[in-house]
Amino acid sequence: MSITALVLAGSRPGGDPLALALGVPNKALIEIAGETLLERVVGALRSAGCDPVIVCCDEGPVAELARALSAQVLAPAAGPSASVLAALDHAGTPLLVTTADHALLRPEWVRQIIDEAPAEADVAVMLAEKARIEAAMPGSKRTYLRFADGHWSGCNLFLLRTAAARRAVETWIMVEADRKRPWKIVARLGLANLAAYLLGRLSLAAGLARLGRRFGVKIALVPARDGLAAVDVDSERDLADVTRLLGDGR
Repeated sequence: MSITALVLAGSRPGGDPLALALGVPNKALIEIAGETLLERVVGALRSAGCDPVIVCCDEGPVAELARALSAQVLAPAAGPSASVLAALDHAGTPLLVTTADHALLRPEWVRQIIDEAPAEADVAVMLAEKARIEAAMPGSKRTYLRFADGHWSGCNLFLLRTAAARRAVETWIMVEADRKRPWKIVARLGLANLAAYLLGRLSLAAGLARLGRRFGVKIALVPARDGLAAVDVDSERDLADVTRLLGDGR
């Protein structure tokens, strides 16, 4: 099955703090060992068999580099979720989504989410458990969600398998729009789901399944085997850690 891949590489309003600190116009252009983050990500996707690769970015240096890498360029919409929706309209499903700052991205992680996503799933999400992340990169500072079966962090890898996945993306757009009105987010998720999460009664897989049922989609968890799948480049410390790992041949 041919898989189209989308790389989110848009600029934040006002610019990304790490990119500004390093004097580059976009985080995707940060170099590690002579190769930009965008080159690393596109290369991993291609090695995993993804074709075509679409880079969502503004016109300028990132778009020029994307075209030099034989990737398609798609103009960003108002936020990441809206950009994903625009890509769905452009390319359809299945669509694999990742980000340009996923500097350690490996073809085997991409293949894992593609190959292990259940056949009945509309959406598959890769997350890594805290113990695997700390074993792979001790001291790494990540954001974790606490569930009954452990603490999990996102890997910026999503597989939108079917047309029904559009409903999940539309819900994501609404949640983003409500970020300053938490009560609306709670209402969308449902009080029963929120209570079960707060009481520590939900496993991650069960929580995703419940959330999917609420919005009419089947969402499946693909647990990352490698904790490094949850490591992206958000800070100067991340950049130093990733540079060291790549220098060690990881």
